[in-house]
Amino acid sequence: MTLYQEIGIPEEEYREILRRLGREPNRVELLLFKVMWSEHCAYKNSRPLLKELPTEGEAVLQGPGENAGVVRIGEGFAVAFKIESHNHPSAVEPFQGAATGVGGIIRDVMSMGARPIALLDSLRFGDPQSPRTRYLARGVVSGIAFYGNAIGVPTVGGDVYFHPLYQENPLVNAMCLGLMKEDELKRSRASLGRPIYYAGAKTGRDGIGGAAFASEELSEDTEKSRPSVQVGDPFLGKLLLEATLEAIERGLVEGVQDMGAAGLTSSLSELAHKSGLGVELDLDLVPTREEGMTPEELLLSESQERMVLVPKEGLEKELEEVFRRHGLDSVAVARTIPERVFRVLHRGKVVAEVPTEALAEAPTYVRLAQEDPEVKRLRETPPPPFPYAPEEVLLALLASPNLSSREAVYERYDHQVGTMTALPPGRGDAAVLWIKGTELGVAAKVDHNPRYSRLHPRLGAMHALAEASRNVSVVGARPLAYTDGLNLGSPETPEGYYELRETLEGLKEASYALGLPVVSGNVSLYNEGPTYRIPPTAMVGVVGVLNIGRRAEMGFRRPGEVLVLLGEEEGHLGASEAVYVMTGLEVGSPPPLDLGREQAVQEAIRELIASGLVRTAHDVAEGGLLVALAEMAFPYGVGATVELRKDTPEALFGEGASRVLFTVDKAHLQEAVARLEARGLPHRVLGEVGGEELTVVLPHRVLSWEVSRLKEAWARPLREVMGDVG
Repeated sequence: MTLYQEIGIPEEEYREILRRLGREPNRVELLLFKVMWSEHCAYKNSRPLLKELPTEGEAVLQGPGENAGVVRIGEGFAVAFKIESHNHPSAVEPFQGAATGVGGIIRDVMSMGARPIALLDSLRFGDPQSPRTRYLARGVVSGIAFYGNAIGVPTVGGDVYFHPLYQENPLVNAMCLGLMKEDELKRSRASLGRPIYYAGAKTGRDGIGGAAFASEELSEDTEKSRPSVQVGDPFLGKLLLEATLEAIERGLVEGVQDMGAAGLTSSLSELAHKSGLGVELDLDLVPTREEGMTPEELLLSESQERMVLVPKEGLEKELEEVFRRHGLDSVAVARTIPERVFRVLHRGKVVAEVPTEALAEAPTYVRLAQEDPEVKRLRETPPPPFPYAPEEVLLALLASPNLSSREAVYERYDHQVGTMTALPPGRGDAAVLWIKGTELGVAAKVDHNPRYSRLHPRLGAMHALAEASRNVSVVGARPLAYTDGLNLGSPETPEGYYELRETLEGLKEASYALGLPVVSGNVSLYNEGPTYRIPPTAMVGVVGVLNIGRRAEMGFRRPGEVLVLLGEEEGHLGASEAVYVMTGLEVGSPPPLDLGREQAVQEAIRELIASGLVRTAHDVAEGGLLVALAEMAFPYGVGATVELRKDTPEALFGEGASRVLFTVDKAHLQEAVARLEARGLPHRVLGEVGGEELTVVLPHRVLSWEVSRLKEAWARPLREVMGDVG
C-alpha cells in the first residue's frame, strides 16, 4: 500500500497534490492535505452549490468566509452568529461530543469580537424507545448543559426531533449569538512580519484527525474513533473568553482566529491565505501537556480552548500580560512571511512546506444526481384514509416525541444567566434577548422538519427557512439573516448528491423570496452507513430584531380576548405528523408553500404586534390547528372555545405554511381585521379565550378536553426519554 492510500487520500486528489507541489509530498504534508481537503474543512462538494445563495443585505456587516456572520441591529450594535455541527463525535462520545461542540461555536463567535450571549441547539435522534437513543440523548443534553452553564452563556432555545433514520447517526448542531459594537468587528487577518500568538490551553492528543473523522461515514466499530473526540474544559473556556475579549476591547490585536477543526493547521494556513501571505510555524514553541508529541500530532490536534491572535505592532507585551493575568499560555509560535507557503519547523528542521493556496483551495466536485426511487414512491403515495376519532388523535399527537413538551431538555440548561433573556424556552415561538440600555431585542429560532425534507428535499429546505423566519416574526421581530447547518449523507452517491443539490436549491429559492441572506453556516456530510442515510437536514437559524417592549408570547393569558386564525383553515395530511403517529406511514408530499403569501403573513403579524394590538401569537405547524390551540393553552392553563367550519382531518390536524393564531382585545378586533383585509390575507375569527377547557365546536358535534388532561399527556414522553420518570 502506498503512503497516500494508507493515509486515505483518493488517487485523483493525490495526483492533484503532485501537480500543485511539483514533487512528492512527505508524510506530514500529506496529512495536512488530508485534513484541509476533507469535506469538513474544504466543502469540496457543497461549495459550488453554496455560491448560489444570497449573502448580502442591508443589515449584513460580515457574510460567509469568516468565523461567524455579523448583522447590524441598530444603535451601533451588531450580532455575530453561526451554527456548527458535532455529529460524529457525539455519536461516539455524546457528552464530550456535545460539550466541545458548544465550546467550539462559542469561540467562533468571540473571535469576531462579540461577547456570546445565547446558545441554541438543534438535535436529532432515532427511536426514542431505544436504549441507544436514550443514552445518546441524555449524554448530549448533559454535555450541552455542562459547557453552557459553566461558561455562563444561556441556552435559550432549539429543537429536538426523533426519526428512525437518525438511529445510528444522531445530529448535534449548536448555534451561538454574540453581541458587539459595529466598530469592534475582528477578522482572521495579519499583516506582513507579524508574530502569531497561540493562546489558551495546552495541546494534547485528544481530537487528532477530528476534521477528517467528521468527513467519514460512521462504522459499527466506533470505539476506535474515541481519540478523535475532543475533551472540553468550560472553566478554562471562560478564562479564554474573557482574555480574548479584553484584548480585542483594548485594541491590542489586528487579527483573531479560533483554533477549531484541524487545529493549528487550519487556523494558521487559513489566516495566512486570507491575508495574502505565508506563515512559518515552529512546533517546538507550542505549549503541550503531553511528552513526545510528533509533528503530525501537534499540527492536527483539536484540543479545545485555544485561539490564534495577531497583536498590533508594539503591543505584544501587553497582550501577553492579559493572558498571563488569566493564567493562560500566550506564546508567539509563528510569524507571517512574504512567501505564500505554510512552513513548519520541528527541532530546527523544515518538516513541511506547502503553498497556502494549495491547502486552502481544495478541488471541488459537481457530481451525478439522481433521486432515490424509494423516496419518490413514498412521496407519490397518497396518505391513507383517516378514520380516527379526533379525541384520540389529539392526545396521541401531544404525546408523540416530536410534539411533546421539551421542558425535560431545556430545564437542564441555565437560560437566565446574563439576565438578557426576555422570552425563555416554552414561552414563545422564538427566544428573545434584551440588549440592556436600549429598546432593542434580538430574536432567534432554529428549525427543520426531517419528514418534509426526506420526502421532498427542495420543499423541505424551503419550509425550514420559512418556518424559522415565521417563528421569529410571530414574536414580533423582523428577520435579518440566517445561518444554516446542512447535515446530509454521502455526496458521492447519486442519491446523496441529489439531496444536497435540491436542499440548496430550496434554500436559494426561499432566501430570495423572503429577502433573507445567509451569513454563516456549516456543512456536515457523510452522515450515513451501510444500511441508512439520514434525511437531508437543513437546520436553519434565523435572527431578527424587534422593539423589546412590543413582543408577543404564545400562551393564552387574558380571558375574553378574541382568537383569530391568519391563513387557511384547512391544511394537508401529506408528510404530516398525524399520519405518521396514527398509521406509522411516512408518505405524501409536504404542504405546498407560497412564498409570496408567506412573506405577507409574516409582515402582517409583525405589524399587529408592533402596533400594540397583539401580545399573544403562535405559529400553526406540525400537528395542525388543534395541536397549536393546545400548545397555546399550556403556558398558563387557560383554555378557549373555537368554532370550525369543517370537520375533516385536514382542518383539525392538517399541516401547512403561512398560518398564525393570535389573540386580540375585543375593542381592537375591528382594527386588526381591517389591517388583514387591507393586505388581502385570508383570516377568520375562531372564538374566545377563557376557561379551563379547550372546546371545539364543529358543524355537527362539539369536542372538549380539559387543558390539564391534555398537558399531562404532553408533559411525560420526553421525561421518560431523559430518565426523569420510571
